[in-house]
Amino acid sequence: MIFLKNVNKLKNDMREKIFAFSLLFILVFSLSWGQGIRKPVWAGKFYDERPQVLSEQIEKWLEKAEYKPHPDLQLKVLIAPHAGYVYSGKVAASAYKQVQEESFDAVIIIGPSHHFGFSGCSIFTKGSYTSPLGLVDIDQNVAKELSRETGYGFIPKAHEKEHSIEVQIPFIQKTIPNAKIIPVVMGTPSRDTIETLSKGLSGLASEKKILVVVSTDMSHYLSKEQANQRDKNTIHLITGKDIQKLESKILSRENIMCGGAGVLAALQYAMDIGETQIDLLDYDDSSSAGGPKSQVVGYMAAALYVNKEKDVFSLSRIEKEELLDIASSAIQSYIKENKVMFTEPESPALHVDRGAFVTLKRKGRLRGCIGFIEPIAPLYKTVAQVAVYAACQDARFPPLSVSELKGLEIEISVLTRPQKINDISVIEVGRHGLIIAKETKRGLLLPQVATNNNWSKKKFLEQTCIKAGLPKDSWKNGTDIYIFEANVFH
Repeated sequence: MIFLKNVNKLKNDMREKIFAFSLLFILVFSLSWGQGIRKPVWAGKFYDERPQVLSEQIEKWLEKAEYKPHPDLQLKVLIAPHAGYVYSGKVAASAYKQVQEESFDAVIIIGPSHHFGFSGCSIFTKGSYTSPLGLVDIDQNVAKELSRETGYGFIPKAHEKEHSIEVQIPFIQKTIPNAKIIPVVMGTPSRDTIETLSKGLSGLASEKKILVVVSTDMSHYLSKEQANQRDKNTIHLITGKDIQKLESKILSRENIMCGGAGVLAALQYAMDIGETQIDLLDYDDSSSAGGPKSQVVGYMAAALYVNKEKDVFSLSRIEKEELLDIASSAIQSYIKENKVMFTEPESPALHVDRGAFVTLKRKGRLRGCIGFIEPIAPLYKTVAQVAVYAACQDARFPPLSVSELKGLEIEISVLTRPQKINDISVIEVGRHGLIIAKETKRGLLLPQVATNNNWSKKKFLEQTCIKAGLPKDSWKNGTDIYIFEANVFH
């Protein structure tokens, strides 16, 4: 009996080990192939599963959509809805119509997660998506670069049932048939996620010709009158590029857009790389297709363009980290050894002549800030020099001591060339820095100063005058006003 019990126990142990090994094998196998071919889940539900019918529907909507060409601008972002095509197909076509004279190597599709809760973003980095119209490959190089820039990887569950990405695929296949895609699903909206994705997109700005498609519907399940008014207000914030108000509404979970975090990230991305123009292309709601007027969903199509003549300059995450290391090394070697030491970077972008400021803080308090507005030297040399100046020659503070090096916070602002303006209406608080000059007096404030202090445009102008040693109302006449932008990181 003892022998039989031992044999049975051995068999049971072996079964458990085999089962555990099999489960592990299946799990590893499924994860390794989880980014293989993502098959359509919503065909036959959100859009027609018959290839010919689907193709003809999209072509019909595209034929009726209006094309608004901008020969002097670069198309960077489309905003399109993701409801069932019977409700939102016409509006989506208004967005995709704008690519008819364009060519893109890759399309980054940003959609919110409706079916799986998580933080950050999930990037589909390899394999392909399919629709009834066929297969579209993932651009693995761009996807991996975006993953490196943001630190976000692939979460299988995020893509498994997500319709916000899937419904964009047939439109992309019809309008940009040779482009590869990079699907990005955004989790719970947060300031960190929005900022990280925006900066990641900016880091790709100099790579292939890339289109960003943001997938979002507007307000949900309000009466037609309420929805139309709320959507009108939201569209006004988007076209007015009012990032602060949009962020406040989105992070407080107001019922304005399900994909609002993606809209914010793309809007900030476009504004970071150039002077941005936004075209509202179409708006409608679900009642137009027979849905109840007591509970409608709103749909918007828009396009974001960047001025080709704009002074565009972007840095990758690695280049930003290298500049921060240069600033830190220069400060430490100067204070400890009275000489400036750092490693010369290999990246060509860091050898371009650029103005820059370095801001130093300890425990959140300003400890020094100095910079050069004009591009008088290669960026890496400018950063090293002004970092030392900020540490030791800012007249508002005593020179930094060795004991203060620990916990020192470094922020770098890489500047565009200043542009003189005659109309203050072009000033955008949070985007533009200001220079106000009169005769020998000159004052400068970085864009983040206005944002950090929650200043209005008038207050920003007044404070820049005061910085110049001028009466606060001097901006109204007799002064030269310049604007510039800053790529800020820390």
